[in-house]
Amino acid sequence: MDFFLLFFFFFPLLFLLLGCWGGGGEGSCSAAQAPPAPPYPRYTREEVGRHRSPQDRVWVTHGTEVFDVTDFVELHPGGADKLLLAAGGPLEPFWALYAVHNQPHVLELLREYKVGELSPEEAPPAPDATQDPFAGDPPRHPALRVNSQKPFNAEPPAELLAERFLTPNELFFTRNHLPVPAVDPSSYRLRVEGPGGRALSLSLAELRSRFPKHEVTATLQCAGNRRTEMSRVRPVKGLAWDIGAISTARWGGARLRDVLLHAGFAEEREGEWHVCFEGLDTDVGGAPYGASIPYGRALSPAADVLLAYEMNGEELPRDHGFPVRVVVPGVVGARSVKWVQRVAVSPAESPSHWQRNDYKGFCPSVDWDTVDYTTAPAIQELPVQSAITHPRPGAAVPEGELTVKGYAWSGGGREVVRVDVSLDGGRSWRVARLAGERPAPGRAWAW
Repeated sequence: MDFFLLFFFFFPLLFLLLGCWGGGGEGSCSAAQAPPAPPYPRYTREEVGRHRSPQDRVWVTHGTEVFDVTDFVELHPGGADKLLLAAGGPLEPFWALYAVHNQPHVLELLREYKVGELSPEEAPPAPDATQDPFAGDPPRHPALRVNSQKPFNAEPPAELLAERFLTPNELFFTRNHLPVPAVDPSSYRLRVEGPGGRALSLSLAELRSRFPKHEVTATLQCAGNRRTEMSRVRPVKGLAWDIGAISTARWGGARLRDVLLHAGFAEEREGEWHVCFEGLDTDVGGAPYGASIPYGRALSPAADVLLAYEMNGEELPRDHGFPVRVVVPGVVGARSVKWVQRVAVSPAESPSHWQRNDYKGFCPSVDWDTVDYTTAPAIQELPVQSAITHPRPGAAVPEGELTVKGYAWSGGGREVVRVDVSLDGGRSWRVARLAGERPAPGRAWAW
């Protein structure tokens, strides 16, 4: 199906996405000081282990190298507590969980903090395959373009995106921050709690039977979509997403509104309130992935927020949140928490790293040394986005008439009413033919 032809554009904001050390992140940061010059002193693991706090200096090892990261602890985008988990020992067990660290720019940054070498008799610990936190991840379709194996992050081939209105489950882009949890549907429970209501604990069967199934066709997009194109304008750190970190599915499940009203929460609340979500995927400290949305969106009958258990008429795949995930149409995909285990009404937004210290937009002059996350709100709705999926840049095309395909989508349920296409650098334009489902006013959730 040829639908949604478009022009290219770039976000005017620089997204600082995730940390270079912990929290499952994608970002980078700046070193505080230059390393001492070699030759480096040698230390035993016992000596390194004495440096576990800022008072005693925070040392870590990687391979045979020793690093003093004390001055970086408070700068760590993933939170000081995550970095301190590795204090006095090797980074390898933690980088096995946050495998995005195994990139050249992260290792280059780490070496700016080098203070020594391990003694020759102190061999690096042998990797233990049985402790791989990603060993239980599900199989994936070989056609996916992989940006990160651990955690798994991948997108469909761009040329396939515009071939079908609904993206096949196997080719839907995958954005994981942590290992995929193995969930037994027979023992799964969803907790709903907060002030002014009663606590609920729902099994998967109860979620299916107590609440009417509602279906919504919605596009989900990662905030980092098209980062490779951003990098051509200005280098940015993070997963090298092409134009495929976006997909569309027909989601089925219970309305979040119905569940919250059933739990006794009022349709409207005085002041600023939020609905927080926690997933079953956890980091090395046991902290779950979390996010939140405004209370008004969660309770709005027009927002179509789901506790989804179906995707394109099938049960959710493991990579996409089995057995239950949140789907927040028109909002950045980071708020559609997968493997959701807890829904909480709160006067404050989610305390999660991914809500408070990630997925926020800043001006291009802000860097990791100057960023103040409290000055920017958590991203919710995204601006209009568009990309040409066929032909791909640099592709050889035959002479004569050419069909150009692509997608266009906007956050907040705003309908894309026209797409203009230029084949000569903007000297002339053609209006594209739009295809796809006709949305209700204000509820254009899909491309």
